[in-house]
Amino acid sequence: MGRVLLLVPVMISTAGCVQVSAPEKPIEINLNINIRQEVVVRLQQDVRDLIDKNPGVF
Repeated sequence: MGRVLLLVPVMISTAGCVQVSAPEKPIEINLNINIRQEVVVRLQQDVRDLIDKNPGVF
């Protein structure tokens, strides 16, 4: 218990001080995002035939 009481003042005296301040210039965030999406649909031959026979349905 005695060691703990001796270490407390030492730990407090060695603790650093943290300062938070606003930067002089504004923070600039550049986001260059390129989103490309490709959808490939391949129909089976029987489905193609069905679409050709009934063009008004699809």
